[in-house]
Amino acid sequence: MLSQLYIENIAVIQKATIQLDHGFNVFTGETGAGKTILISAINAVLGARTSRSIIRSGENRAVVSALFTDISPEVAGQVEEMGYIAEDGQLMIHREMNADGGGSCRINGRPATTALLRQIASLLIDIHGQRDSQELLSTEKHMAFVDGFGELEGDLAPYREVYKKLQETKEKLESLQMDESYKLQRQDILQYQIGEIEGARLTPGEEEELLSQREIIRNAEKITGALGLSYQLLTGGEEGLGIVSALESLGEELDTASRFIEELGDYREKTEDLRYELEELSSTLRGYLDDYNFDSRQLDEIEGRLDLIHRLKKKYGTTIQEILDYGERSAQELDELTFADERAEKLRGEVEALTAEAKKLAAVLTGKRKEAGERFIQSVQQELAYLDMPGVRLTLRLTQRELGPSGQDGVEFLISANPGEEPKPLSKTASGGELSRVMLSIKNVLAGRGGVGTVIFDEIDTGVSGRAAQKIGLKLAQVAVGRQVICVTHLAQVAAYAGHHSRIYKQVEEDRTYTHVEVLDREERVQELARINVGENITSTALDSAREMLTLAGN
Repeated sequence: MLSQLYIENIAVIQKATIQLDHGFNVFTGETGAGKTILISAINAVLGARTSRSIIRSGENRAVVSALFTDISPEVAGQVEEMGYIAEDGQLMIHREMNADGGGSCRINGRPATTALLRQIASLLIDIHGQRDSQELLSTEKHMAFVDGFGELEGDLAPYREVYKKLQETKEKLESLQMDESYKLQRQDILQYQIGEIEGARLTPGEEEELLSQREIIRNAEKITGALGLSYQLLTGGEEGLGIVSALESLGEELDTASRFIEELGDYREKTEDLRYELEELSSTLRGYLDDYNFDSRQLDEIEGRLDLIHRLKKKYGTTIQEILDYGERSAQELDELTFADERAEKLRGEVEALTAEAKKLAAVLTGKRKEAGERFIQSVQQELAYLDMPGVRLTLRLTQRELGPSGQDGVEFLISANPGEEPKPLSKTASGGELSRVMLSIKNVLAGRGGVGTVIFDEIDTGVSGRAAQKIGLKLAQVAVGRQVICVTHLAQVAAYAGHHSRIYKQVEEDRTYTHVEVLDREERVQELARINVGENITSTALDSAREMLTLAGN
């Protein structure tokens, strides 16, 4: 359950710590006191999208923290799968929002995303607001209610798997079924492209090698000149003594001197080693000079090859590897087009088989939905009768449609507000008050079929009064047995049934508005119920009436 809520700098709430208990918790207050802000804060900490306008005027950040306790082992296990541990059955969810649009989220002190908050929130809490009643007008919700009541997820999963395969196979078949003239034209294009790429006989790394060769040929004169001069310097050529010969003479002289000066012996050996290395170098240079026989026609061939690669790169890719990959893809596409008829025939057989399987599974769903729908409508009808709507008749219309993600069924609730009237869609008949009571009835029927420990109702009593409001209060108290119910209401008949009552009020201090939340004791509840009933001019009769309401409600 939601045990504690801390709010800081949310709208007109500067700071507030709200304690909540098991059972039925109710919040009341004057219009504009901040009841809606309370729900907005809870939504924010549970990962809902927020606007920077939610931050209190003049402040740079807003903070909301929610402490959940007594988390069931099943929910704790699901939370652990998401990477968080609910130690001792507790989770602390914290969200900070900054005026610059940034913010942060934490679960038990560890960083989290708003997406994770929303996933975990769906396991912990169910928030029902006025907008949810309007969602009753969507027939898609109707199917979800029936499937949830009938616990049909086990039947939906295999159907959805088959339906997904069916759609994928249909897409493959559709991609093969093209205009014959377009197919022939595409085959011609592919054959030309494949022939052009294969005819080029490209190899990875070829372009880099060609560019290197071109650079050498373009600088052939410089290279041969440098090689020839280096060789001449080493050997001397016809001009005279070269470096190698000079080193040989130097070695002989050092050999003579070292007989008398022992230290020069080392230099004699070094000179000899250096001469051997330079002789090897001169031999290498001679080899290069003999091999470097540059032909201008070779340059023309390289330029032609590079030009071919350049033209292919403009068509098929920025590198040779990309060109080769394009050729492989084109060959694969050509193969698919060539054998498209055979593949299409095979896919048509698969579509037929998958369609038959999907229809079979969908028929099972239809039967179970019909049975679950009848029980669901009967249960909701009983709840509506209790909520002072005995003349209202709720029925279920089950129609057959084309196969879709949830089967072949169309599910829609119809309502007859008065005896003798034909049932009509909710969108054409139900008033706001009727929608609220229908949704409360549905929530109560579905209450025992989920692991959510906390249910929040935001003004579920909109559009009702009198005895119907009293019945809603009693029904909410019944829903709260075994779980936590939090309700924001403006009706004393509903508030009287709460086990825990808090008042939201605002004050103006130094030209600024502040909202506060206080837990009421019994006498304070009497005062609050009287205020709700008669306004600010509270009389002894109003107080006596409020006490009687609490007594009749069991408080």
